Amino acid sequence: MTLQSLWDALSDPLFIVIYIVVVVLLMLAIVISVIINERRFTNFVKRIDEGANRKEEEKEHPGGRFDMLNRLDEELKTRTPTAFAAGVELRAFCDAFRNFAAGKLGLYYDIDVIREFVAGVAVSHILVLQGMSGTGKTSLAFAFGEFLGNPSVVIPVQPMWKERSDLLGYYNEFTKHFNETLLLQKIYEANGREDIFVTILDEMNIARVEYYFAEFLSLLEIPDVASRKLEVVSDHWEDDPEGLKDGFVLLPDNMWFLGTANNDDSTFAISDKVYDRAMIINMDSKSEPFTASACAPVPISAKEFTGLAKRAVREHPVSAETMDLLKQIDRHLAEEYHISFGNRIMKQIGQYLPVYVACGGEELDALDDILAKKVLRKLETQNMTYRKADLEILCEIFNELFGAERMKRCLGVIRRIARNG
Repeated sequence: MTLQSLWDALSDPLFIVIYIVVVVLLMLAIVISVIINERRFTNFVKRIDEGANRKEEEKEHPGGRFDMLNRLDEELKTRTPTAFAAGVELRAFCDAFRNFAAGKLGLYYDIDVIREFVAGVAVSHILVLQGMSGTGKTSLAFAFGEFLGNPSVVIPVQPMWKERSDLLGYYNEFTKHFNETLLLQKIYEANGREDIFVTILDEMNIARVEYYFAEFLSLLEIPDVASRKLEVVSDHWEDDPEGLKDGFVLLPDNMWFLGTANNDDSTFAISDKVYDRAMIINMDSKSEPFTASACAPVPISAKEFTGLAKRAVREHPVSAETMDLLKQIDRHLAEEYHISFGNRIMKQIGQYLPVYVACGGEELDALDDILAKKVLRKLETQNMTYRKADLEILCEIFNELFGAERMKRCLGVIRRIARNG
């Protein structure tokens, strides 16, 4: 090729375009390479900085990923055990609690409410205190912790709660720390103590209880406490707390959950799954103030309280007459309304009535209370618009079996349903 022909080729417009494109691509490649290397260098520096920050964080939080739980391990080793009261009787316990709430906290409750509350705690580890706002639901649960000498923990339920992590917390991959909730700390602490621990789920039905509390409902049904394992994390680290075994913590038998519930348009209806497992306290009115005698806290261990409940069942078993009346009511409700007590409710009745009597109440009053709350409320799920005559017959049966107007709460529920359909 001659010099002239080479010049002609280089002067061709197509060649010039190709040349320009190649040069531009080479320049882009160089720029991209510089950017990539710069980012790699930046990420390298960032990782160094993050490592340094983690080391600083470890200095500030020497407890590992469970900072608070590890601190609790150290505190529990040096904490003086609670000096529990001796020779406690349930009747005196109820009277003392009522006087303590009034005298120390300015909270007034009828003795019937106190007996229902204490008997409910004896039957189930889940209580639902429901009724109008301002009737003292949260205050009653709070006062109980103060009376026991182990303050209650108040957990305000949030509307967006849907799962267990809303109660227990979660592991943060970025900070490498577990977000430890107050409830998790109390569950962990309760495993190392004998005191009664009270957790208040305030406005529990502002979210769906059967969603965020589902695992707790299931675990509390297990008789063997050693099998009530709550998974906190899915793995194990060497510096994890001593009481966290393979990522699990036990849901202890000395912890009670007391939920407050307002029944209005801003809340969800509490499902039968929750109602069947929980004991219910209706609080629809305020009690009148009274002069209370001075009363100090009465610390009692969970084991002692459970023992008092078992003793009440032995000393005040449900009478044969009451059991016969129950069978007759059960038969009528099953035949006419397809409602049955069920084994769980029968077991609760067998515990609730004796403890209520041991607290100073009457057996029929306790039966009236638990039938109204646990059994007759199921009539509300049926369409009673065209069955008002049947409901009148049901009222007559109650009056014949138990005495005229003796079962006031049951009759009140039946008549309210008859009015509202």
